[in-house]
Amino acid sequence: MLHSLFKKIEDNRMKTLLRTLTASHSSYASFALRLPVGVIFMAHGGQKLFGWFGGYGLDGTAGFMASIGLAPGLLMALLAGCSEFVGGLFILLGLLTRPAASVLAITMLVAIFAVHLTHGLFMSNNGYEFALALLAASASLVISGSGKLALDNHLANRFA
Repeated sequence: MLHSLFKKIEDNRMKTLLRTLTASHSSYASFALRLPVGVIFMAHGGQKLFGWFGGYGLDGTAGFMASIGLAPGLLMALLAGCSEFVGGLFILLGLLTRPAASVLAITMLVAIFAVHLTHGLFMSNNGYEFALALLAASASLVISGSGKLALDNHLANRFA
């Protein structure tokens, strides 16, 4: 009997957590932001992981990461590539948008401070301009959620 009570409490906590993570302001604005941001992150993750779109792949990215002091380089490249590729896919689909956008915001903070900050603002000098824009977009999705046309809405309805 006590076990079933604890199980019910745990189930309620899990449902509350999932409702919180998937809740969203119902607007198309987040949807309009999710599409390009998801594609951009997936493309950058694909460069790091697979060498797609002129990227250096996992080994090349690992070497770069190690050269700027992010060690172990292979682990850091794998973490950055996976967060961008999988996080971008989740944002594109509107699946667990807030957690995915949180991970991507942290990834952009690391990119800004570890790679781009010393080069100034502008992209033409390898500055932090683009990473800052992606950080802002990610932060916006953390705040707003996935919006309309998102898998999060199906999850939220399931746990309502």
